[in-house]
Amino acid sequence: MDFSYYPGCSLEATAVEYDSSVRAVFEALDVGLHELEDWNCCGASSAHSVNHTLSLALPARNLAIAQRDGRDVVMPCAACFNRHKTADYTLRTDPQERAAIEKAVGFQFSGAVAVRPLLDVIGNSIGLERVRQRVKRPLNGLKAVGYYGCLLVRPPGITQFENPDNPQLMNRLLETIGAEARPWSYATDCCGGGLSLTKSAVAMRLVARLVERAREAGADAIVTSCPLCQVNLEMRQPKQAAKMPIFYFTELIGLAFALDEASGWWSKHLIDPLPLLKQLPV
Repeated sequence: MDFSYYPGCSLEATAVEYDSSVRAVFEALDVGLHELEDWNCCGASSAHSVNHTLSLALPARNLAIAQRDGRDVVMPCAACFNRHKTADYTLRTDPQERAAIEKAVGFQFSGAVAVRPLLDVIGNSIGLERVRQRVKRPLNGLKAVGYYGCLLVRPPGITQFENPDNPQLMNRLLETIGAEARPWSYATDCCGGGLSLTKSAVAMRLVARLVERAREAGADAIVTSCPLCQVNLEMRQPKQAAKMPIFYFTELIGLAFALDEASGWWSKHLIDPLPLLKQLPV
């Protein structure tokens, strides 16, 4: 089983621990992950508000590379997935736009390669049973809520991934590695990541509500698959409140797999998760 891999810009900057955990988990699962050669930024999150054609051509160029390689392409970043899936959907459904994109990029779209979110690939293609078999240290005692954010499942006609109001795959995955997935109703609420720098007060208000609701659900941590959400949820928590750790789901998989690399991920976090992790039974 092999996939092409589009890390995206965040995983080479604020989310290097996400990239490291993705690669380590795929290696542990013996699944090939091949980074797209000479990939480019997909334009998230500003290109679509500046230039419509460019917002489609940028991700389409990456799709052309994936098409040449002949493998479905895995997207760890929700924003990257959304932009690439939008380009893919447009190429499949709009002949006029397709012609313009093909001309701009210099390729012919075949539709043979699928754009896949990372959570989908691990949870459905690789499979929860395969993940369960690799677990060496179940995360017993960890109470967490799964957080998708707004870009991974919306708009549903384009993303075509899980119920946009009540997705459950993240919870099933958390339970597979031994954690207790707490039910809550805010898994797809926006955290304000797109406004984190321009309207920080709005982002802080949205983050504070999410953290408060996670605590009300009995969670000790929030688990996400989006680098924009992760850094915003860490950075914009209220200063006067106790901080809640925010994990990438692949970090927790790596921890449950007892991977040696996991110890190097925690120092990259703005909120230190070690005090919480040390409370878990060994």
